[in-house]
Amino acid sequence: MSARIPMSRIYAGARISKTAKPSTRLLIPRRGYASTPKPDEPKRTSLASAAATGFVAGLLFVVGSRYTSSADAGTVKADGAPALEFVDTYGKPWHPAEAIEKDDPRNPMRIRMASWVKNLQDHIVTTIESLEASAPPNANETSPSTTSAPKFLRDAWIRPNASGEGSSCVLANGRIFEKAGVNVSIVQGMLSPGAQAQMRADHSSLPINRTEPLPYFATGLSIVIHPRNPHVPTVHLNYRYFEIADKDDPTKPVAWWFGGGSDLTPSYLVEEDAKHFHKTLKDAADRHHPNYWPKFKPWCDKYFYIPHRSEARGIGGFFFDDLTSSSEVHGDKQPSKEEIFEFIKDISGAFLPSYVPIVVRNRDKGWTEQQRRWQLIRRGRYVEFNLLYDRGTKFGLNIPGARVESILMSLPETARWEYCTELGQEQGTEEAKLLEVLKTPKDWA
Repeated sequence: MSARIPMSRIYAGARISKTAKPSTRLLIPRRGYASTPKPDEPKRTSLASAAATGFVAGLLFVVGSRYTSSADAGTVKADGAPALEFVDTYGKPWHPAEAIEKDDPRNPMRIRMASWVKNLQDHIVTTIESLEASAPPNANETSPSTTSAPKFLRDAWIRPNASGEGSSCVLANGRIFEKAGVNVSIVQGMLSPGAQAQMRADHSSLPINRTEPLPYFATGLSIVIHPRNPHVPTVHLNYRYFEIADKDDPTKPVAWWFGGGSDLTPSYLVEEDAKHFHKTLKDAADRHHPNYWPKFKPWCDKYFYIPHRSEARGIGGFFFDDLTSSSEVHGDKQPSKEEIFEFIKDISGAFLPSYVPIVVRNRDKGWTEQQRRWQLIRRGRYVEFNLLYDRGTKFGLNIPGARVESILMSLPETARWEYCTELGQEQGTEEAKLLEVLKTPKDWA
């Protein structure tokens, strides 16, 4: 049996700013993710066991889901609300370099990436809560005591045997967002020879040790947001760092890579929104390598595809895996690990600028019963992809003892399936317009 690796060795040599408040275990800034519930909140259970399990395959962090076949009745008209200015918590125009604690290049990459995603998580959660606070109460909020916008449930967890930690932030029944998950995991363990061989199919840089396990480390950020209004798109983000270490020294990587991406899933196509989302990501990618967008945009279209429906899950975005200095995409211009990390920070930091303006433009639009019905049908397609084709979900559900609630965070709270639905079949309708793009991916940027 392989010996356990103390987390103190995993994080050996980490340097933390004197102004930061380090975690007592992992030396990562906490920023208030308390595990003790408030008096008016139900007791929270630990997410430790399965959150790390699903992470290795796809960083899917999830809570329970339920489905309903009933559509909302009548026409919903949202009251006007003041537009949200796109600023950080200090009132300055938002930019990752200003809003997130600066990186210390003297730290190992595992520390730098873990610190980056935790601080980015906090900034995204704060921004989403600001969006919620700027919106009027929902029509279904009938309780006189409902005076404040909903907040994220922030659940910090520690993995058993000192093998990792994370923070799962989930918002439910919001004014704008029915469900939003913004989650971080930092885990380590031993990768068996069989698992090494299986992973090597997608990661050519991974060495194979056919006789004994090798230490691994993984950290990343995962986001899935399902809005209430059918005119506001669902969005997904996932960025991660993975490394395999020397069997005698878990602080010495022998293989490493970055992966992830972000994609948009609207119920109704707004070309202005599609162009804005893709252009924001493309601009971030183009600042780092000319081959990134031409390679990773089509990869996104190919990955988020539902074969049995012959359509994409959404209108795409940006997706990649196994990104190292020697990746084929770089050609003769091979960047250093440091340069790739700068790209990861830039492309993940582009999430809020790519998505928040779309939310603000569409959140106050009214919608009809049919539009809500179509939104729930499209959510059903989202569920089909995640359960049938997403590698991370499939991996997690097949692990003995996995916590299902943690594996299924990406699913919406409500969805709908209609047998041979007529919606989308009539030419010239807004529903048919979306389906046409889903069946034939388009270059928006």
